Amino acid sequence: MAAKIRKGDKVIVLSGRDKGRTGEVFEVRPDADVALVRGINMIKRHQKQSQTQEGGIISKEAPIHLSNIAIVGKDGKPTRVGFKVLADGKKVRIAKSSGAEIDG
Repeated sequence: MAAKIRKGDKVIVLSGRDKGRTGEVFEVRPDADVALVRGINMIKRHQKQSQTQEGGIISKEAPIHLSNIAIVGKDGKPTRVGFKVLADGKKVRIAKSSGAEIDG
């Protein structure tokens, strides 16, 4: 099945402690149905020092389930994603609320 949410998409969080916040997807893990969104679902981890990385308490993004995020439409509201096949045979993503083509 084609990916409805991809790397680089601007998304809004639908549920959880970060509900209503927006961010950019920088990693999608389709096998686990989760995505990492910049600045969303932040957690603290105690990290041991290594040769390449400093030790201490670091903040990083935790995965968020794809069902809990939605693409932000042109009007700034969350929208569902559909697909349309163009006349030249190319398959594109469209916003269900406005029918506009989603860049990417």
